[in-house]
Amino acid sequence: MRRNNVLGISLITCVLLLVSGLLMAQADRLPAMEVMPEPDGCTSILVGRLASVDGSTMTSHSCDSGTDRTWINLEPRRSHAEGSMAPIYLQPKRTTMPDDPDRLAIGEIPQVAETFKFMNAAYPIMNEHQLAIGETTTGGKYELRSSEGMIDAPELYRLVLERARTAREAITIADELTSAWGYNDYGECFTFADPKEVWHFEILGPGRGKVGAVWAAVRIPDDEIGVSANAHRIREIDLDDPDYFMASENVFTLAEEMGWWAPESGEAFEFCYAYANRNSLYSRRREWRVLSLLAPSLNLDPNAENYPFSVKPEKKVSVADVLAIFRDSYEGTSFDMTRHLNTVNRAGETVKSPVANPFMSSDLRDLFHIDRERTICSPAATYLTVTQSRDWLPDGIGGVVWLGYDNPATTPHIPFYIGIEDMPDSYQVDGRAEYRRDCAWWAFRRASRLSYFRYQQMKEDLQAVWEPIETEAFARQAEIEAEAHRLYQTDPARAARYLTEYTHDLAQRTVERYWLLGDELWTKYNRSF
Repeated sequence: MRRNNVLGISLITCVLLLVSGLLMAQADRLPAMEVMPEPDGCTSILVGRLASVDGSTMTSHSCDSGTDRTWINLEPRRSHAEGSMAPIYLQPKRTTMPDDPDRLAIGEIPQVAETFKFMNAAYPIMNEHQLAIGETTTGGKYELRSSEGMIDAPELYRLVLERARTAREAITIADELTSAWGYNDYGECFTFADPKEVWHFEILGPGRGKVGAVWAAVRIPDDEIGVSANAHRIREIDLDDPDYFMASENVFTLAEEMGWWAPESGEAFEFCYAYANRNSLYSRRREWRVLSLLAPSLNLDPNAENYPFSVKPEKKVSVADVLAIFRDSYEGTSFDMTRHLNTVNRAGETVKSPVANPFMSSDLRDLFHIDRERTICSPAATYLTVTQSRDWLPDGIGGVVWLGYDNPATTPHIPFYIGIEDMPDSYQVDGRAEYRRDCAWWAFRRASRLSYFRYQQMKEDLQAVWEPIETEAFARQAEIEAEAHRLYQTDPARAARYLTEYTHDLAQRTVERYWLLGDELWTKYNRSF
């Protein structure tokens, strides 16, 4: 058999080998079917307000993880007595639920007088002031990670959303917290968006045995779009231009101390090379694809080591456009893993095999001798969020999170306003440990996983369901927000109830439709399993 040229009969044979596992999974034992491509962390896209079609700033987070929990809730604004303390929790293996009995408090820090309402998840998303965060783990040099600090990445997310109103303030608070109590996690990129600005913030530990952190932040120009894909991207920083650059006090001295940069060498200081590297092609390829889809005329090299930090898109983007990028699997490029998976149909035509899909497990790739590509669209996604922050609307209406569970290519994304009273019950249930019919995540995950068995056919069945749901939500957005704004003028609480009822109704209908879709796929394709 020639490499990357596989007959459809071989693919179908392989599918049959997996049938017993799928049938057991359907019998309320779906976690046993967890054979997934190895995840490489997350992807985030940042959109400046003049780069979006309506003036929104945006950030995003494809939480591509096989361990992060699936619950999402709203933490209310709280007042705290003077002198009270805030517990800090350790999450050594996975993000934990707010009421998780396994949560381990490793210390406490002084509490502030008031903490803000925020949407909480594996990685918290947005607060009541429309401050939103996306995330990717960026690693960095191993020598920088310190066990002496108290605060890890998810806790730092939570703390800044509880305390900050803007992206700049979030960066300042992150610096104050980690300077005082220490950062103990791997390198991370936080992508901040408030109603006016978006910032790309990279943070790492201070080195073994030390308390603190080292970090740098770059503002994305208002008319440009940036990306983070699990690799440090900040290169030169100009601290004489505080409108666009910020950094920790030790940003240069720590590199000197560690022997990673010497000013007398004459070489420019580059943050990503001093504290990390740019070796990961899986990361760089996603950067290339995102920036190339936005500005194709740049003709970026897919094998380059570095790309522009941000680009001016050739057309302004909407939330739908950002979602389309997150659904990309390199189709039509030389990096499409299905490009050689062809078969001959009954009419004698060479067509793509119906069971070819870009989300194959490592077992299937090995069987068919297919080199792996880490696509933007990830089957490892726990959820994807795309946020909008808008300064011309009240915060509770202007801040919206477009949320979809599981693989972005197979699921709809619907709006959750930061002003709603609570999340739907099924969205607050964690389904990571077991299959649960009361958990929204499983409705989407089941349909998504089923589609991989005859993806070329089933993806059309899924799109016929998710696309109208999204289309309706986008079409009604202006109407819903206008009515909410009208109500807000005289009764903000009534506006919150209105948005809550709308969001809950849309979410319930969507979840119910996906449970039904899973049943429909089993029925329609039962001869193929």
